[in-house]
Amino acid sequence: MFSVTACKDFSNKVLGKGELKDTLTEKLVVKEKIPHLLNRWDSLQKNQIQFTVDSLHPVPIKQQKRELKDSLRKAFNTYPKHIYLTFDDGPLIGSAFIDSIAKEKNIKVSVFLIGKHANMSKGRKRDLARYESNPLIACYNHSYTHANNQYSRFYNNPQNAFADFEKNEKDLNLKHKIVRLPGRNIWIYDNVRKIDLKNGSSTADLLHKNGYTIYGWDVEWRLNSITGAPIQSQESTLSHIRNYMNNKSSMVPNNVVFLMHDDMFQTQKGQQELSSLIDALKKDGYQFEFMQDYPIKY
Repeated sequence: MFSVTACKDFSNKVLGKGELKDTLTEKLVVKEKIPHLLNRWDSLQKNQIQFTVDSLHPVPIKQQKRELKDSLRKAFNTYPKHIYLTFDDGPLIGSAFIDSIAKEKNIKVSVFLIGKHANMSKGRKRDLARYESNPLIACYNHSYTHANNQYSRFYNNPQNAFADFEKNEKDLNLKHKIVRLPGRNIWIYDNVRKIDLKNGSSTADLLHKNGYTIYGWDVEWRLNSITGAPIQSQESTLSHIRNYMNNKSSMVPNNVVFLMHDDMFQTQKGQQELSSLIDALKKDGYQFEFMQDYPIKY
């Protein structure tokens, strides 16, 4: 009977142990998947694909691009749909509910935390402890002060802003070097650099230079700044997510980063809307992911 072990034993005896790698074993190694579909999509988005017009059967280049885009969308639709539920500004009053619903629905949740809020009271410290002890919740860095809501002043001094993130990481004992900038939708990861407001770019670049990954968001469920209540309905928010997924208009196709805030879910109405939204996403077949695993490529 043929066996891989026998081949290894034979090669060790004849060639000497460790002198040559076993070629059969090498063939059995599963190589990392190359995201051909995403590479093709990116090339199309960046106009790096050359289209030609056949003189016998002319098809306009615009039509060729549209047809290729449609075919790539259909190809992406054969793969899983990934969503990242991210909650900013915790711990706050709504944090206890976020912790409990992650357990109830058995879903992964990402929270971007503010050290100043964690130290406001014993209640907020308990909320932080809940997050830390829940394996379905991953904790990330949203700065220590949230810029004291004075974003231009905060980002005008990148060194001080960087120190604010470092203080937050140390104070909250954060395990992942993943940040979201307060008041800015900035992305810097892999070879991606997307800046919404130039004012925050120097701070983002300094963070990235020091080993941090910066993530923004695709879809936001906006909140009333006075009451903390969600502005859009659960139905319209779900429709927005579906559009991003179906049109492949998120930063990475099949990956939608969804932004909410902890204090949106301090009332029963807000809690019911979040619960209904999660149920609808589950019914649609979405897979819930941590930001540390972003993006999942095909």
